[in-house]
Amino acid sequence: MEEITLAAVRDTPLSVDEVLNAVSDPRAGGTAVFVGTVRDHDHGRDVARLAYSAHPSVEERLRSVMEKVLTDTTAPGRPVVRMAAVHRVGDLEIGDAAVVVAAAAAHREEAFAACRRLIDDLKAQVPIWKHQSFEDGDDEWVGTP
Repeated sequence: MEEITLAAVRDTPLSVDEVLNAVSDPRAGGTAVFVGTVRDHDHGRDVARLAYSAHPSVEERLRSVMEKVLTDTTAPGRPVVRMAAVHRVGDLEIGDAAVVVAAAAAHREEAFAACRRLIDDLKAQVPIWKHQSFEDGDDEWVGTP
Protein backbone atom coordinates (compact mmCIF):
# COMPACT_ATOMS: atom_id res chain seq x y z
CA MET A 1 0.00 0.00 0.00
CA GLU A 2 1.33 3.43 -0.97
CA GLU A 3 1.16 6.11 1.68
CA ILE A 4 1.95 9.65 2.67
CA THR A 5 3.74 9.36 5.98
CA LEU A 6 4.46 13.01 6.73
CA ALA A 7 2.89 16.21 5.39
CA ALA A 8 3.65 19.14 7.65
CA VAL A 9 4.34 22.86 7.75
CA ARG A 10 5.98 24.11 10.92
CA ASP A 11 7.85 27.02 12.44
CA THR A 12 10.64 24.93 13.98
CA PRO A 13 13.89 23.70 12.39
CA LEU A 14 13.50 20.79 9.98
CA SER A 15 15.15 17.39 10.29
CA VAL A 16 16.32 15.43 7.27
CA ASP A 17 16.51 12.36 9.52
CA GLU A 18 12.83 12.73 10.43
CA VAL A 19 11.85 12.78 6.76
CA LEU A 20 14.12 9.84 5.91
CA ASN A 21 12.71 7.82 8.80
CA ALA A 22 9.18 8.66 7.65
CA VAL A 23 9.75 7.05 4.24
CA SER A 24 11.78 4.08 5.41
CA ASP A 25 10.17 0.85 4.21
CA PRO A 26 11.47 -2.67 3.50
CA ARG A 27 9.71 -2.61 0.09
CA ALA A 28 11.80 0.38 -1.03
CA GLY A 29 14.91 -0.25 -3.08
CA GLY A 30 15.53 3.46 -3.57
CA THR A 31 14.95 6.64 -1.62
CA ALA A 32 15.37 10.14 -3.07
CA VAL A 33 15.57 13.23 -0.87
CA PHE A 34 15.59 16.93 -1.71
CA VAL A 35 16.60 19.57 0.84
CA GLY A 36 15.98 23.21 -0.03
CA THR A 37 18.11 25.64 1.97
CA VAL A 38 18.22 29.40 2.33
CA ARG A 39 21.00 30.72 0.13
CA ASP A 40 22.88 33.98 0.53
CA HIS A 41 21.95 35.38 -2.88
CA ASP A 42 19.12 35.59 -5.39
CA HIS A 43 19.08 37.22 -8.82
CA GLY A 44 22.65 38.46 -8.28
CA ARG A 45 21.75 40.21 -5.03
CA ASP A 46 22.90 39.45 -1.49
CA VAL A 47 20.11 38.07 0.71
CA ALA A 48 20.15 39.16 4.35
CA ARG A 49 17.27 37.00 5.58
CA LEU A 50 13.90 35.66 4.61
CA ALA A 51 10.62 34.60 6.07
CA TYR A 52 8.00 32.17 4.85
CA SER A 53 4.30 32.49 5.51
CA ALA A 54 1.45 30.23 4.53
CA HIS A 55 -2.30 30.15 4.02
CA PRO A 56 -4.28 28.41 6.82
CA SER A 57 -5.17 25.61 4.37
CA VAL A 58 -1.51 24.86 3.62
CA GLU A 59 -1.29 21.36 5.11
CA GLU A 60 -4.53 20.27 3.45
CA ARG A 61 -3.24 21.55 0.10
CA LEU A 62 0.17 19.94 0.65
CA ARG A 63 -1.47 16.57 1.28
CA SER A 64 -3.64 16.96 -1.82
CA VAL A 65 -0.61 17.72 -3.98
CA MET A 66 1.23 14.73 -2.49
CA GLU A 67 -1.71 12.40 -3.18
CA LYS A 68 -1.72 13.46 -6.83
CA VAL A 69 2.04 12.97 -7.16
CA LEU A 70 1.80 9.55 -5.52
CA THR A 71 -0.96 8.49 -7.91
CA ASP A 72 0.75 9.88 -11.01
CA THR A 73 4.23 8.47 -10.34
CA THR A 74 3.33 4.96 -9.21
CA ALA A 75 3.70 2.44 -12.03
CA PRO A 76 2.26 -1.10 -12.01
CA GLY A 77 4.71 -3.37 -10.24
CA ARG A 78 7.05 -0.43 -9.49
CA PRO A 79 5.31 1.54 -6.76
CA VAL A 80 6.30 4.66 -4.96
CA VAL A 81 5.69 3.21 -1.52
CA ARG A 82 6.14 6.18 0.80
CA MET A 83 6.31 9.94 0.49
CA ALA A 84 7.02 12.70 3.02
CA ALA A 85 7.32 16.49 2.93
CA VAL A 86 7.84 19.20 5.51
CA HIS A 87 8.18 22.96 4.90
CA ARG A 88 9.25 25.62 7.34
CA VAL A 89 7.49 28.93 7.96
CA GLY A 90 8.63 31.94 9.94
CA ASP A 91 12.00 33.67 9.98
CA LEU A 92 14.91 31.68 8.56
CA GLU A 93 18.64 32.37 8.42
CA ILE A 94 21.10 31.72 5.60
CA GLY A 95 21.81 27.97 5.53
CA ASP A 96 18.59 26.90 7.25
CA ALA A 97 16.58 24.08 5.68
CA ALA A 98 13.35 25.53 4.28
CA VAL A 99 11.89 22.33 2.83
CA VAL A 100 12.65 18.61 2.92
CA VAL A 101 10.86 16.11 0.68
CA ALA A 102 11.47 12.42 0.10
CA ALA A 103 10.07 9.53 -1.86
CA ALA A 104 10.81 5.85 -1.38
CA ALA A 105 10.05 3.44 -4.20
CA ALA A 106 10.67 -0.11 -5.28
CA HIS A 107 13.24 1.23 -7.78
CA ARG A 108 15.39 4.36 -7.97
CA GLU A 109 13.84 5.65 -11.20
CA GLU A 110 10.42 6.03 -9.53
CA ALA A 111 11.97 7.46 -6.34
CA PHE A 112 13.82 10.17 -8.28
CA ALA A 113 10.80 11.00 -10.45
CA ALA A 114 8.42 11.22 -7.49
CA CYS A 115 10.81 13.34 -5.42
CA ARG A 116 11.39 15.80 -8.26
CA ARG A 117 7.69 16.02 -9.10
CA LEU A 118 6.86 16.52 -5.41
CA ILE A 119 9.17 19.49 -4.91
CA ASP A 120 8.16 21.05 -8.24
CA ASP A 121 4.43 20.70 -7.54
CA LEU A 122 4.82 21.84 -3.93
CA LYS A 123 6.53 25.04 -5.06
CA ALA A 124 3.94 25.66 -7.79
CA GLN A 125 0.72 24.74 -5.99
CA VAL A 126 1.06 24.90 -2.20
CA PRO A 127 0.19 28.34 -0.71
CA ILE A 128 3.53 29.22 0.88
CA TRP A 129 5.06 32.64 0.24
CA LYS A 130 8.63 33.85 0.67
CA HIS A 131 9.55 37.36 1.80
CA GLN A 132 13.21 38.07 1.00
CA SER A 133 15.16 40.92 2.52
CA PHE A 134 18.30 41.99 0.70
CA GLU A 135 21.51 43.46 2.09
CA ASP A 136 20.84 46.70 0.19
CA GLY A 137 17.63 47.26 2.20
CA ASP A 138 15.24 46.26 -0.57
CA ASP A 139 12.84 43.34 -0.24
CA GLU A 140 10.47 41.23 -2.35
CA TRP A 141 7.66 38.72 -2.02
CA VAL A 142 7.98 35.50 -4.03
CA GLY A 143 5.15 33.11 -4.86
CA THR A 144 2.26 35.37 -3.91
CA PRO A 145 -0.96 35.11 -5.92
